[in-house]
Amino acid sequence: MFTGIVQAKCEVMAIHRQTGLNTYEISMDDTLSKGLQVGASVATNGVCLTVTKQVKERVFFDVMEETLNLTNLALLQVGDRVNIERSLTFGSEIGGHILSGHVHTQATISEVSDTNSHYDLTLSVDPNWMNYILYKGFVGVNGCSLTVGKVTEDSFMLHLIPETLRLTNLAQYKVGDKLNIEIDSQTQAIVDTVERVLAKRLG
Repeated sequence: MFTGIVQAKCEVMAIHRQTGLNTYEISMDDTLSKGLQVGASVATNGVCLTVTKQVKERVFFDVMEETLNLTNLALLQVGDRVNIERSLTFGSEIGGHILSGHVHTQATISEVSDTNSHYDLTLSVDPNWMNYILYKGFVGVNGCSLTVGKVTEDSFMLHLIPETLRLTNLAQYKVGDKLNIEIDSQTQAIVDTVERVLAKRLG
């Protein structure tokens, strides 16, 4: 489990591409990699990945075809930076929201508004997912737990503060780029339950 509080943006040092499998080498400093073991879970752009090897400050992750098809990890290039969060440990402070690291869909950036007073992203997403993305609710975006701004039938807005832009990789994306989206599981459960109950009553 994760909190959606990104700990660092780390550089992709190498990508080994095979049929149906990519192995990523990601650089993590001693502070972030301390105590990390093979088999540990790490959220990488919001995707829960398993550590397969560690060589000094390089941490290796194998990413299967299904994950590559569903997330923006397939689009990574050497030199890109990814959002990293170690898994939640017992007794840790939860400053964000509980995330599983299981990406539901991808959103496309349709607008970037960068002024002296704000930095806003508008993301377009399949309308089927908008039932679970609510104004003032939260959503996981590339592993960041963020509050939702204005919503439409097929898009929603994010208002990003300077600290979020500093700690995460969201500022490196432009219009047309894709971001990983994880919706709130509790919101999904409530919405789906209400819809089932209403369908039975109307049926």
